[in-house]
Amino acid sequence: MEILFYHPTFDVRDWAPLLQRHLPDARLRAWQPGDDEPAEYALVWHPPYEMLRGRTDLNAIFVLGAGVDSLLSRLDAHPDLLPAGVPLYRMEDTGMAAQMQEYAVSQVLHWFRRFDDYARLQQEACWQPLEEYRHADFTIGVLGAGVLGGQVAQRLSAWGFPVRCWSRSRKAYPGIASFAGAGELPEFYQGTRVLINLLPNTPDTVGIINASLLASLADDAFVMNLARGAHLVEADLLLAIERGNVKGAMLDVFHKEPLPSESPLWRHPRVRITPHVAAVTRPDEAAAFIAQSITRIARGDMPQNQVDVTRGY
Repeated sequence: MEILFYHPTFDVRDWAPLLQRHLPDARLRAWQPGDDEPAEYALVWHPPYEMLRGRTDLNAIFVLGAGVDSLLSRLDAHPDLLPAGVPLYRMEDTGMAAQMQEYAVSQVLHWFRRFDDYARLQQEACWQPLEEYRHADFTIGVLGAGVLGGQVAQRLSAWGFPVRCWSRSRKAYPGIASFAGAGELPEFYQGTRVLINLLPNTPDTVGIINASLLASLADDAFVMNLARGAHLVEADLLLAIERGNVKGAMLDVFHKEPLPSESPLWRHPRVRITPHVAAVTRPDEAAAFIAQSITRIARGDMPQNQVDVTRGY
């Protein structure tokens, strides 16, 4: 079984034995320019345009991450980037949900227990106990209710916070208020104290966290962006913080990565930054997931994580 591989940082020599644990006959081949030898599958992340063009011999393409915008965003400029008729699949969880839960819960608790306020008081050598926040006043709104968003919402609900989620189509999670469609966005925003973004990056969601949204949140709101930088209008966030409507932000993703050193986000006292590490692809778990998906395809069963190219996820 010939499998093409391309990733700008992962080494095919590390991935090959992981995949062969589950698929002993798999031969993983690092794609090089000019490689037009036959293959059955392709594993990619930010592949060059010429890698997949015309590859109708492939049974499937696997994107080595939860998001597929790195491919789909290039289709307007290169309509033949993806070979016609070849299904596209993305990673579904592969350890990312647990990582995302850890990240979101730790930051929510940081704000809830007012550790940011105490850090500022420490800088002033000021011993001052602060009034505690109550769970009932700390409503958490999760934008995006797919695999990652749904699990983050459920984990935070288990901590006793009121949780609501919004998505394009309505999702049902026990104990979590569900909002769906553009018409229910205003109601979702109102009363949300902590906004956590886990939306897919599509043309409809670009800039969704903007001045209008931020002004609709509860007073002293907090914003956490864990999806894509394109979702957030960074200038609007900084203005909302300066005006006092937003008290703090935790940002893992940005319009330009790495974040330029001159960005005011680096030095803002109410903004915390991590370098796109909220949930990363773990090769051993991803290899097991890919092998399981290939096995299902081989027996005629389609995996559930197929990407709808027209919807963008």
